[in-house]
Amino acid sequence: MQRRNYQKELERILERQEREKIRPRLLLHSCCAPCSSYVLEYLSAWFDIVLFYYNPNIDPPSEYDKRVKEQERLIHEMEEAGALSGTVEFVRGEYEPGRFYEAVKGHEKDPEGGERCGICYRLRLGEAKEAAQRYGCDYFTTTLSISPLKNAERLNRIGEELAAGFGARYLPSDFKKRDGYKRSIQLSAQYGLYRQDYCGCIFSRRERMERRNDSLDRGGQV
Repeated sequence: MQRRNYQKELERILERQEREKIRPRLLLHSCCAPCSSYVLEYLSAWFDIVLFYYNPNIDPPSEYDKRVKEQERLIHEMEEAGALSGTVEFVRGEYEPGRFYEAVKGHEKDPEGGERCGICYRLRLGEAKEAAQRYGCDYFTTTLSISPLKNAERLNRIGEELAAGFGARYLPSDFKKRDGYKRSIQLSAQYGLYRQDYCGCIFSRRERMERRNDSLDRGGQV
């Protein structure tokens, strides 16, 4: 089976919007400020955006608060710099770590990128879908696909499953394409963004620390 090109699918949607001269409302789930930087720059030309920050996986709470503040600061500074082509409304979701731990129970030892991550994607996208309904959005999607470490095919499949029979459509995406990830690094440097060195959950943080310790034991660098 031929693999889908989600970036091309997105471009066809944008071309149709341009022909029909429409500007839909998009619920954009954001995992962090660095990942959202390019996506906001790109999609604000085509949508009125509700940026929804919902990440109950993040640990510890101080890390969560730090990432929220960076997200809010980025939006404000991009607006001041005229880097956004449309409106961006920020919505801070509830911080519900207990919900994350309950969802991934039994998958604590899964490797990064395994089934635990799929469960986490579904949890966050499910909440994004509900938020899209609350805020009257035509589409919903996530910034997660910008990361080279995230499985765009899995993310899009989950998003489309959640959108089935639902008012808001899932916007296909693979934001790492078109040098999106590279651009996010440039924008992170431009705005002085905090770039975390682990996904966010306690399990990915432990993996990161273990890799660092192993490297140091071997006399290497991380």
